[in-house]
Amino acid sequence: MSLIRKRCLVAYATPGRAYLWPLELPVTASIADALAAARAASGAEGATLPWETAAVGVFGEPRERAALFADGDRIELYRELTSDPRARRREQVARARRARR
Repeated sequence: MSLIRKRCLVAYATPGRAYLWPLELPVTASIADALAAARAASGAEGATLPWETAAVGVFGEPRERAALFADGDRIELYRELTSDPRARRREQVARARRARR
């Protein structure tokens, strides 16, 4: 028995909310197809999301939009970071060291 459809979950998170769209698409669907379907399913709530500009990945691994995904994959839209996490951590350590003096 061959698979004719595959399932995925498209996810986008902000500090205040997680957006999740479960989808079922043809086996030949790409990540771009899944994003288009999720955008259509999101309606007004997804109108302000960066559908075209955000980096994408599957389970935390960056991927191209033209890539195929496997049945059960979580396709993620990534937000741009407001600051570099390494620089933020260095600042926290420096503040902690100053506070100990």
